Amino acid sequence: MTDVRVNGATLAYEEIGDGEPVILVHGSASDHRTWNAQTDALAEQFRVISYSRRYHWPNEPIPAGGRYIMDEHVDDLRALIHSLDAAPAHLVGNSYGAFLALLLAIREPSLLRSLVLAEPPVLTLFVSNDPTVWELLKTLLTRPRTGAGILRLGIQGIDPAKKAFEHGDRETGLRTFVDAVLGDGAYDRLPEGRSEQVEDNAESLRAELLGPGFSPLDVEKVQQIQAPTLLVTGENSIGLFHRLIDRLEELLPRCERSEIPDAPHTMHEANAPAFNTAVRSFLEKHPSAGGQFPAARAE
Repeated sequence: MTDVRVNGATLAYEEIGDGEPVILVHGSASDHRTWNAQTDALAEQFRVISYSRRYHWPNEPIPAGGRYIMDEHVDDLRALIHSLDAAPAHLVGNSYGAFLALLLAIREPSLLRSLVLAEPPVLTLFVSNDPTVWELLKTLLTRPRTGAGILRLGIQGIDPAKKAFEHGDRETGLRTFVDAVLGDGAYDRLPEGRSEQVEDNAESLRAELLGPGFSPLDVEKVQQIQAPTLLVTGENSIGLFHRLIDRLEELLPRCERSEIPDAPHTMHEANAPAFNTAVRSFLEKHPSAGGQFPAARAE
């Protein structure tokens, strides 16, 4: 591990391999370790950089009274790319990290070559962070399954997880969030490595849930993204994530889609071989102008 100083924060990162840069951006209740099954596999062809976002293990935790702001994490990603001389990069993000990659593609497209978005929670394509009754009704009327999924996630997951954290009940907050995102009973079934990440990043999750929420998304700006994009879902993910990807597929002009079998939202951990194959196949189609990647060894 080494570190880089960006925007007043020190971020731990790992770098392996040579070639075009691939930057791996993790999601909530997670850190750079979530990509352990990707780094070596992708490093056969690429310069792979995985980092822990600010306030995530092993970086300095969020200070008392600090705010967890999505735009700050986008700015960190931008600064990381500049600091490591990694532009233009292929960005691979899961969940919250995929949302960050999408925002960077809108705000500074010259920094990236392609996008791999694994189930970004792009709820703000439909509703605000504190949705009004009208926003919810409109979504239920125009996209019933999406609207029902948003309501269910809020009522059964996000709202009770927030309340638990507000009352200092850390375990209930973690359990409620994980079960809402990964499916009923998922918290008790977490593999050791995933469970360790959740525990080590509990405070960052608390700050995220109690913070201002997701950045707003403008439909027209999403439609203007020209980077080739792979949209990835897990076969066993909750239905809402599939509906959100459906909407992105409608909006993005240069996208394709892949589903990882036998996998939930953390598909890159649950079925790493299938995820790696899908990502590598996509990246091989989008090298730099005139570029050609070396052949990868079979897994």
